[in-house]
Parts: sequence; structure tokens; C-alpha cells
Amino acid sequence: MRGRTLAVASLMLLAGCAVGPRFVPPSTPPSAQGPFVSAGQPELAAQAPMPPLWWRLYDDTVLDSLVQQALTRNQDLKVAAANLAYAQALLEEARAGRFPSTDLTAGGPIYRKGFTSGGGSLQALGGAASTAYSAGLTASYQVDLFGRIRRGIQAARANAEATQAAEDVVRVTVAGGTASAYAAICGLGEQIDVARRSLDLVQQTYDLTVTERDAGALSDFDLAREGVILAQAKAAIPPLEGQRRAALFTLAALIGRTPAQVPAEAATCRAPPRITQALPVGDGAALLKRRPDVREAERLLAAATFRIGVATADLYPTISIGGAVSNVATTVGGLGNTAAASYSIGPLLNWSFPNILVARARVHEAGAQASGALAFFDGVVLQALGDTEKALSTYGAELDHHVALADARRNADEALRLADVQFKAGAASFLDLITAEQTAVAADQAVAQSDQTISADQVAVFQALGGGWEGAPAVAAPRIPGA
Repeated sequence: MRGRTLAVASLMLLAGCAVGPRFVPPSTPPSAQGPFVSAGQPELAAQAPMPPLWWRLYDDTVLDSLVQQALTRNQDLKVAAANLAYAQALLEEARAGRFPSTDLTAGGPIYRKGFTSGGGSLQALGGAASTAYSAGLTASYQVDLFGRIRRGIQAARANAEATQAAEDVVRVTVAGGTASAYAAICGLGEQIDVARRSLDLVQQTYDLTVTERDAGALSDFDLAREGVILAQAKAAIPPLEGQRRAALFTLAALIGRTPAQVPAEAATCRAPPRITQALPVGDGAALLKRRPDVREAERLLAAATFRIGVATADLYPTISIGGAVSNVATTVGGLGNTAAASYSIGPLLNWSFPNILVARARVHEAGAQASGALAFFDGVVLQALGDTEKALSTYGAELDHHVALADARRNADEALRLADVQFKAGAASFLDLITAEQTAVAADQAVAQSDQTISADQVAVFQALGGGWEGAPAVAAPRIPGA
């Protein structure tokens, strides 16, 4: 008995071993740690840290309220919460392998004595019926000799952490999508107002053309030409209104509402939100620490690495320590008679040897999956850097574009004013007036479109930086009705 105890103790000590590779966090390119290449202009971006609640930089209470609603009510976040709960349950299941497994059995079958089989049928030999009750308890504990259970727990924990990071990715997407939808609603509101002002201007010129035609100063051709411009000005409004309604419906879905529950506070916005100062973007090192998709890829790589250890442990034997106690009696009270009880205890070895080809193949499979996870991590890092550089580059180009458009609008407005004065004085033709009018209308519309684009580009920069998940409220998975 003493020798058996020593053997069990030795196995417990050996259980501290774990086969398979240790996880080493992957490195990132040294060139990715510095400032962003596209943030060279001081008016474009600053290396100040990006605030977690970046949407508050717009100082817009409506936008702040909408993003907060989206981070608590969005359905995609509820799906992500359910996925996280599932991954955490898998971790609980893996941890259960550390503890013994037990089974309790009890039964009371009825046996009738005196039957035998002969000639293909049962033949009675006589005898009375008797009842036998049985009860038993079995327990077994797997000694984690080569770390199979430990590696499985590590893999499950890393997988749960990756799922947590995936939930944060959804938070980034939801916050950015809400701000983008709001910017589109406001920007399209401004474009609709500009289109209506342009329509009023063209309508005035058309009415003047009718008067001049009736007086014989202009021809029907001049009136028809101005009519084309008037029709084009009217046609520009319905598509903008349709796009604005679509953006409102998108926003409603993001904050967990139906299309009939479009937020009224967003529907009244007529100017896109915009940050006039340099955007605080930090540097590449802060980006890679903040982006949840990079964290997710790193945790997926850790899980894949630990699974190599799980597969490697299958090359070696598994040892379990088991015990069982059972008793059979003709009465229920007789089950308590310890003199009639039987028990067994001892180790059990299970080893698929010498044919370990399947186990080796699984090790190769796990290694290949880990190699793919490493390549995926490297790709996510490059994607994060590329997304940010592209967003900053696009934003910077649009700022320059907006400055040029604003200059063009000022010149177009002045040209229209001079053309109107000269036409009334007889120094300019009606064609000159129409041309100046078309140029002024197009310039106003281009500036309004650029205002919306700048707002959307700013949101794209913050979304590429991966902020918005820090400090976000926890979202619970929906409860199943009747469960």
C-alpha cells in the first residue's frame, strides 16, 4: 500500500511537466513604432494620445448621445457578447479537467429465477421472483503527466481573450459607424439646403428670362436653355433626400431602433460635425497596442500555439487514478451493509503505441495552424498601419481639396455678381449670365459635398486608430424567451 502511495505521489510531481512549445509574443516591425508617415502636416494631425471617447472632440451632445446608445443597444454587440459567453463556457469546460470525474449509479432490477433457453424459446423451471438493488460510486482523476489538460486550458483561455478582443472590434465598428451615419445625415442636410438655395437662384433667373422673352429681349431658345438649368436644379434635390433618409434608417439600426423610430434629434441636423484642430493620433506603437484586432490576432496565435502542446501530449500515455465502490443487496436497507461492499482502486494507463501516426499527424496539423496564425497576425499588423496611413492621407488630401473649392466658390460668387450687373447694363450676354450661374451653383454644391467628406474622413481616421472600446459599457447577451 505504501509503495502504491509513493507511485501516485511521483505521478503527481511529474504532472508539472508540459510538452509543446511555450508561447512567445510575436514582434512587430521596428519601423511601425514611430510617427505616422502621412501625419507630417501640423494642421492635419498631432502626436498627442488619442482620447478613448474620441467622438467627444466634436463637442456635439447629439453625437455623444447617439454613440452611447449604440454601444449599449446595438444588436451586433449582443451577438459578440453571446460569442464571448460561449468562449468563456468553453474555458470553464477545459478547467473542469483538473478535477476528478465521478459517477453515481443506483438501480433495482427484478430477476426471476428458474428460466432457461431451449429450442429457441424460454422454458420455465419454476422458482420465485426476487429483487436485487445495486448502488455504486466511481471516481477517476487524470494525471496531467505531459500537460495535455494544462495546454488545453491555456488554449481555451487565449481563445476567450481573442473573443473579448473581437467584441472590442465590434465596439470600434459600431462607434465609427454611428458617427459616420450621423455625419452623412448632417452633411446631406447641408447639401439639400444648398441645392434649394441654388434652385431659388435659378428660379429667379428663369422668371427674369420669361419676362425678357415676353418683352422681346430674349428668344424662346434662351428660355429653353434656362429651363434646362432649372430642371437640373430641381432634379438634384430628390436623390439627396433619399440618401439622407437611408442614412437615418442606418443610424436607427445602429442604435437598436426600427426605421419608424428614427431619432428626431439627428433628423434636425443640417451641418456636418467637424473638428477644426489637428487630430490627436499618437504614433504607431500606441496604435498597435490599442487596435483590438491586433490583440485578437495575437491571442489567436497563442491559442494555436498551445494546441500544439495538446496534440503533442497525445504522443505519450495518459494515466488515470480510479476507484469504485459498489454494493448489491436484496433490500434497500441492505445497501448500507459495508461488509458486502466491494471496492477497487488503482492507476489506469492508456497509450496508442506503437501506432502513433495519427497523433503525429495531429501535431503537424496544429503546427500548420499556428504557422498560419502567425502569418495572420503579421498581416493584421500591416493592415492596421495601412488603414491608418490611408485614412490620414485621404483626410489630408480632402483638406487641401476643400481649401481650393472654397476659393473657387468665392470667385464663382463674384463672377455671378459681376455677370448680373453687366447683363442688366447690357455689357454682357445672357449666355455669360447663365454660364456664371451654373458655375456658382456647382461651386456651392462642391463645397457642401467636401464638408461632408471631411467629416466622414475624420471619423475614418479615428476608426482606423481603433479607439472607442475603452471604457465602453458591458453588453449582455439576450436571454432566450422561456429559458
